[in-house]
Amino acid sequence: MKTYKAINFAEKLNLFSEQWSPKVIAELNDYQFKIVRIEGDFIWHDHPDTDEAFIVLDGELRIDFRDGSITVKPGEMYVVPKGVEHKPYAAKEVRMMLIEPRGVLNTGNEGGERTAQNDVWI
Repeated sequence: MKTYKAINFAEKLNLFSEQWSPKVIAELNDYQFKIVRIEGDFIWHDHPDTDEAFIVLDGELRIDFRDGSITVKPGEMYVVPKGVEHKPYAAKEVRMMLIEPRGVLNTGNEGGERTAQNDVWI
Protein backbone atom coordinates (compact mmCIF):
# COMPACT_ATOMS: atom_id res chain seq x y z
CA MET A 1 0.00 0.00 0.00
CA LYS A 2 1.30 3.46 -0.91
CA THR A 3 2.23 5.82 1.92
CA TYR A 4 1.03 9.40 1.57
CA LYS A 5 2.95 12.19 3.27
CA ALA A 6 2.48 15.93 3.21
CA ILE A 7 5.49 18.10 2.41
CA ASN A 8 6.48 20.13 5.47
CA PHE A 9 8.23 23.37 4.51
CA ALA A 10 10.01 23.83 7.87
CA GLU A 11 11.36 20.27 7.79
CA LYS A 12 12.67 20.73 4.25
CA LEU A 13 14.25 24.12 5.08
CA ASN A 14 16.06 22.53 8.04
CA LEU A 15 17.82 20.08 5.70
CA PHE A 16 20.16 22.75 4.30
CA SER A 17 21.74 26.04 5.34
CA GLU A 18 23.29 27.48 2.17
CA GLN A 19 21.71 30.60 0.75
CA TRP A 20 20.72 31.53 -2.80
CA SER A 21 20.52 27.83 -3.71
CA PRO A 22 16.90 26.82 -4.45
CA LYS A 23 15.91 23.21 -3.73
CA VAL A 24 13.03 21.47 -5.51
CA ILE A 25 10.44 19.93 -3.18
CA ALA A 26 7.66 19.10 -5.66
CA GLU A 27 6.55 19.31 -9.28
CA LEU A 28 3.14 20.09 -10.74
CA ASN A 29 3.05 19.36 -14.45
CA ASP A 30 6.02 21.37 -15.77
CA TYR A 31 6.25 23.67 -12.73
CA GLN A 32 8.61 23.23 -9.80
CA PHE A 33 8.06 24.28 -6.20
CA LYS A 34 11.42 25.36 -4.78
CA ILE A 35 12.39 26.45 -1.29
CA VAL A 36 15.32 28.76 -0.70
CA ARG A 37 17.07 30.75 2.00
CA ILE A 38 18.34 34.19 1.04
CA GLU A 39 20.08 37.07 2.75
CA GLY A 40 21.62 40.20 1.28
CA ASP A 41 21.43 41.49 -2.26
CA PHE A 42 20.90 39.47 -5.42
CA ILE A 43 21.59 40.59 -9.00
CA TRP A 44 19.38 42.41 -11.49
CA HIS A 45 17.82 39.84 -13.81
CA ASP A 46 14.64 38.88 -15.61
CA HIS A 47 12.97 35.78 -16.96
CA PRO A 48 11.92 36.60 -20.53
CA ASP A 49 9.71 33.54 -20.99
CA THR A 50 7.99 33.05 -17.63
CA ASP A 51 6.42 34.69 -14.60
CA GLU A 52 8.01 33.92 -11.22
CA ALA A 53 6.11 33.51 -7.93
CA PHE A 54 7.72 34.43 -4.59
CA ILE A 55 5.95 33.11 -1.47
CA VAL A 56 7.51 34.27 1.82
CA LEU A 57 7.40 31.69 4.60
CA ASP A 58 9.62 33.52 7.12
CA GLY A 59 11.32 36.92 7.10
CA GLU A 60 10.73 39.99 4.96
CA LEU A 61 11.60 40.10 1.27
CA ARG A 62 12.03 43.25 -0.77
CA ILE A 63 11.87 42.93 -4.54
CA ASP A 64 13.40 45.91 -6.29
CA PHE A 65 12.30 47.01 -9.74
CA ARG A 66 13.87 49.72 -11.88
CA ASP A 67 10.95 52.01 -10.99
CA GLY A 68 10.18 51.01 -7.38
CA SER A 69 9.97 48.06 -5.00
CA ILE A 70 7.56 45.84 -3.07
CA THR A 71 7.92 44.29 0.38
CA VAL A 72 6.57 40.78 0.81
CA LYS A 73 5.98 39.52 4.37
CA PRO A 74 5.38 36.03 5.80
CA GLY A 75 2.18 34.55 4.45
CA GLU A 76 2.26 36.82 1.40
CA MET A 77 3.25 36.27 -2.20
CA TYR A 78 4.09 38.31 -5.27
CA VAL A 79 4.27 37.28 -8.91
CA VAL A 80 6.91 39.02 -11.02
CA PRO A 81 5.62 39.12 -14.61
CA LYS A 82 7.79 37.64 -17.33
CA GLY A 83 10.34 40.00 -18.78
CA VAL A 84 10.29 42.39 -15.79
CA GLU A 85 13.77 43.12 -14.45
CA HIS A 86 13.95 42.60 -10.68
CA LYS A 87 16.39 42.14 -7.80
CA PRO A 88 15.44 40.33 -4.57
CA TYR A 89 16.89 41.66 -1.31
CA ALA A 90 16.70 40.48 2.31
CA ALA A 91 18.16 42.52 5.19
CA LYS A 92 17.93 39.36 7.36
CA GLU A 93 17.48 35.77 6.24
CA VAL A 94 14.27 35.08 4.35
CA ARG A 95 12.91 31.59 3.83
CA MET A 96 10.62 31.37 0.85
CA MET A 97 9.14 29.27 -1.90
CA LEU A 98 9.52 29.93 -5.61
CA ILE A 99 7.17 28.55 -8.22
CA GLU A 100 8.46 28.50 -11.77
CA PRO A 101 8.72 26.17 -14.76
CA ARG A 102 11.28 23.38 -14.65
CA GLY A 103 14.63 24.52 -16.07
CA VAL A 104 14.43 28.21 -15.12
CA LEU A 105 17.76 29.51 -13.79
CA ASN A 106 17.62 31.73 -10.71
CA THR A 107 19.69 34.42 -12.47
CA GLY A 108 17.79 34.33 -15.77
CA ASN A 109 20.22 34.97 -18.63
CA GLU A 110 22.63 37.02 -16.46
CA GLY A 111 24.74 34.11 -15.18
CA GLY A 112 27.56 34.75 -12.72
CA GLU A 113 28.55 33.43 -9.33
CA ARG A 114 24.98 33.59 -7.94
CA THR A 115 23.69 31.12 -10.55
CA ALA A 116 22.56 28.05 -8.61
CA GLN A 117 22.64 24.49 -9.82
CA ASN A 118 19.22 23.71 -11.23
CA ASP A 119 16.90 20.79 -10.50
CA VAL A 120 18.38 19.90 -7.07
CA TRP A 121 15.80 17.91 -5.10
CA ILE A 122 15.61 17.75 -1.33
